[in-house]
Amino acid sequence: MVRGAGMRGKDEKTRVEALGSPNSREMPRAMKRPRKNRGVPPPATFDVDTLPGSSNLTVLEAAAVIRRTPGALEQWRRDPNHPLKWRYVDGRPLYRVDAVRDYLAKCDKTTKPPQPHNARGDGRAIRP
Repeated sequence: MVRGAGMRGKDEKTRVEALGSPNSREMPRAMKRPRKNRGVPPPATFDVDTLPGSSNLTVLEAAAVIRRTPGALEQWRRDPNHPLKWRYVDGRPLYRVDAVRDYLAKCDKTTKPPQPHNARGDGRAIRP
């Protein structure tokens, strides 16, 4: 009789086999927690200009329209003076379509035209 074997069946693994060896760097599949996709969402499948201004967009929809990450919108919500306005409905942030349009229009006015690679900030070109 084997000591410590108990009533374990032959298909059950020992603790070391199930959890991996202590020196193993990879975690077993069952123990990994799912991660949120923190990247920029794919472009919106709808045209924001055809929606009524009073419609609400979720965080993912607004992020897809303005091409930013949901995490960026989360950071912006911490700043009460940020130009992109939102409101909470049932504890979830929603963005009005007209607020998103206003934000995009403001961004278009304030963005600088792209500079050529050889341009300096003072207007002089780099000598070859």
